[in-house]
Amino acid sequence: MHRVLLNRPALPLFSTRATRAFEQAVAASLAPGTLMQRAGAATARLALALTPHAPSFWVIAGQGNNGGDGLEAARWLHLRGQCVGVALFADPARLPPDAQQALTRAEAAGVAIQAEGPVPAEAMVIDALLGLGLQPGQRSHSPALDRGLNALQQHAGPLLAVDLPSGLDADTGAGLPNTPHATATLSLLTLKPGLFTGRGRDLSGAIWWDDLGTHCSSLPQAWLNSELSIIPRTHDQHKGSFGDVTVIGGAPGMAGAALLAGTAAMAAGAGRVYVNLLDPNTPENYPALMFRPLKPDSRPAAWAQQTLVCGCGGGELIAEVLPSALSLAGRLVIDADGLNAVSAHAALQHQLRNRSAKNRPTILTPHPLEAARLLGVTVREIQADRLAAAQSLAEQWGCTVVLKGSGTVVAAPQSTPWVNLSGNASLATAGTGDV
Repeated sequence: MHRVLLNRPALPLFSTRATRAFEQAVAASLAPGTLMQRAGAATARLALALTPHAPSFWVIAGQGNNGGDGLEAARWLHLRGQCVGVALFADPARLPPDAQQALTRAEAAGVAIQAEGPVPAEAMVIDALLGLGLQPGQRSHSPALDRGLNALQQHAGPLLAVDLPSGLDADTGAGLPNTPHATATLSLLTLKPGLFTGRGRDLSGAIWWDDLGTHCSSLPQAWLNSELSIIPRTHDQHKGSFGDVTVIGGAPGMAGAALLAGTAAMAAGAGRVYVNLLDPNTPENYPALMFRPLKPDSRPAAWAQQTLVCGCGGGELIAEVLPSALSLAGRLVIDADGLNAVSAHAALQHQLRNRSAKNRPTILTPHPLEAARLLGVTVREIQADRLAAAQSLAEQWGCTVVLKGSGTVVAAPQSTPWVNLSGNASLATAGTGDV
């Protein structure tokens, strides 16, 4: 078991379907109930490690095998002398076989099990209500399940979710309105994409992972990009060794976006950074940046050898520059108003697709609203399945797509997408997208 942190090697993220198939295969190779007992023991160990001085531990258990994991955790804690209770939001007669056995073992060990009921406010609560049990698009539940979700949501103390916060979609990171906010989540067997994008990052708390002594070799739905890579520089390298970046943007009133993008490119290691501002009246008071006028009748041939960033604060004026950028740039990043121009002009869309045919790399960096415009859908649809939206954009335009937001998704045509672990709410301010 380990906590998922930054600056670790990339980790595979598996869909609900792949996880279920893997779980069934592993369970079939073990004695009945073995996998559930491992899951319960891992959950109990983490609960005790997180709150070693908790006056009591309460498990809110549901109808499926997630509830069985919680019952095994309760038994493990009880046998080690902890004060434990279980609120069972399920019909005991309808539990799956392994969960029924877990219930029998917990009762035989002396665990106090009640039908629903209140949970002490000071307890460490273990959320074993739903786990992977949420069906795609599911919104209505049994009354008992709704009462369990409300009990979890109203608990103000520490909350450990087993596998997923109940009501969180494992594949998309979308959550039910009454999905609880966990203090920590222990993902079992596999890591799930929904923990790291959409609402998942807010709802899951600190994320831990225990593979329960197994290894899933299926094709992942996505990869978690958490490794921070720094390319070393030798002493005899110079500014010409690290490439040139040209930033085009900064219409009147929005020059800051282009300047922020330019200084970010410099900080990221570009050898030379040129800035072509669409507002000629902006003071050129950034010593590290080289400012050049952008003449309508002249497009630099040097663009073919540079990385061109087009759009940052460009306003409607950027549409006049994009045709040349799309045809001349060797490497092109389209951001902000550049993306809005592409979504509004069929000719630019045609040029964008042609770049892929000519093997000219292009990166689109939309936030959810810009992505919605490019796909002709709503922001709600983008956020409902960020992985699918990013992949759809990548396939449609033949580009690498960086879908910004909580758990930024990076997708490329015919490739497994990546989810970025870094970033936080401090980035929710004007200009950080350009950076």
